[in-house]
Amino acid sequence: MVCWAVRRSGGKAVGLVLLLAALPPHPLTAQDTLPIGFGTLRRDDVALRFATGEVELQVLPLDQDVIRLLAPDTYRSLTALLASRRADIDTAAARAGLRTSTPVMVTFLGVVPQARFSPDELEITSRGKPFRPVGIVPLSPGWATLQLDARQQAVAIYLFEEGITFREPVTVRYQGLTNDAWGRSVTMLERERARVQARARAQRSP
Repeated sequence: MVCWAVRRSGGKAVGLVLLLAALPPHPLTAQDTLPIGFGTLRRDDVALRFATGEVELQVLPLDQDVIRLLAPDTYRSLTALLASRRADIDTAAARAGLRTSTPVMVTFLGVVPQARFSPDELEITSRGKPFRPVGIVPLSPGWATLQLDARQQAVAIYLFEEGITFREPVTVRYQGLTNDAWGRSVTMLERERARVQARARAQRSP
């Protein structure tokens, strides 16, 4: 009976089945579509920076949409870092009730002796929605002291719930300070994304 219905349709049903089968079950992400190893940007090109009187703050998204546009050695080092802390990241996300999370590397640099920093006061706003960290995976041994000597760094991977998109402008806030320079970075990232795709196509061409 099913075969008869398909023949009766003049092939339209078959075409519809084939079309549906060809569609991906979920929207493609950067991990599916953006080639690896063709980026040229540096970390300094994409990191957001601002300073209080005591510390300088650097915020680096670790989203694949961003880090695949970095130079190959930088991409490899950041990917290796994420892989080495995967268990800690998954544990922190699970503790917050999340199966997946958005990772961001945050660096505090002491400007004066005995500089104090407040990790939980960082906030990212995307599409009008504020996001606070749901978990923090420290990478520096002295992170828990919340204090830095001059020029000393404290680094951690911050975890946010899904919903932040770094292909659009975002705003970062810390202790009353605001940085919305990511809006300018979006244009640079889109240009580099087009170049990455072009470089990959050129390499595949005979």
